[in-house]
Amino acid sequence: MVRILGASLAALFGLAFGSFLNVCATRWPAHESVVRPRSHCRSCGRTLAWWENLPLLSWLFLRGRCRTCRAPIGWRYPFVELAVAASWAITAWQQLPAFYLPGWSPASIFDAGLFAVEKMFLCWLLIALAVLDLEHLWLPDWLTLGGAALGILINLVRFTVHFFWDTLPLHWTTASELTSHRAYVFDVVLRWLAAMVAAPLFILLVRWLYRSLRGREGMGLGDAKLMLMLAAWLGLSHTLLAFFLGVVVGAIAALTLLAMPRARQSFGDWTLTKLPLGTFLAAGGLVSALWGRPLLAAYLQWASFN
Repeated sequence: MVRILGASLAALFGLAFGSFLNVCATRWPAHESVVRPRSHCRSCGRTLAWWENLPLLSWLFLRGRCRTCRAPIGWRYPFVELAVAASWAITAWQQLPAFYLPGWSPASIFDAGLFAVEKMFLCWLLIALAVLDLEHLWLPDWLTLGGAALGILINLVRFTVHFFWDTLPLHWTTASELTSHRAYVFDVVLRWLAAMVAAPLFILLVRWLYRSLRGREGMGLGDAKLMLMLAAWLGLSHTLLAFFLGVVVGAIAALTLLAMPRARQSFGDWTLTKLPLGTFLAAGGLVSALWGRPLLAAYLQWASFN
């Protein structure tokens, strides 16, 4: 019951933050403030009533059209709200048991709480980047590099707290155990730092190879910055999983657009020459953030033929 209530509450907050994300995704590319003016129809300019701003419900009540000018309200609006709500509900469902199951400790509570908050923000950020790249082929630096900086800061806080808490004398009976644990902490930090170097370099290498073979650019630097952000939040293994999933989904989307000319009309002529790789990387990062551990565990079990 606690998990159901917690996940439901997280979903409601997710709908609200998803609605705000729609405002951001509409106004950021136009260099408009996300605070003023109040929400209004982009076609006729009429300020929306309060009941026209209800996440998801307003779109359903209005049947996807402006009440005044009947201009269509795109499917992106309910989709983004549902995506944020679903990702936040899943995060709450996954993390809540750490707060009430037997065996909890202050360290586990800290970990679960911080992990839930950072995962929710990461999901919101990835959905924002996916939408911006899909609609505008735009991965702004202040989101990718700013997100990477925030991920680095959060993980540094986690490592610092764990280092000082876990190395208190009450946790260890011998000096050798303490030394071994400190070595483990430093190893984790070094692998995390290596991930933030390797992930963007991998994209830059692919970009260089494509340009060398084809004589033109195949992907932008924004994709490398997005990989840096994913590595700062998720580490190398989860980032590589996100890349793999993004490439697979992107390939499926490309083949679908080639096979269905009518589908290209929904996005524009740019689909003939470009695909928003950042959208697919962000989608892969979303899946990796929510289900990366079981997916990687299943792969390792399959790969070892156990």
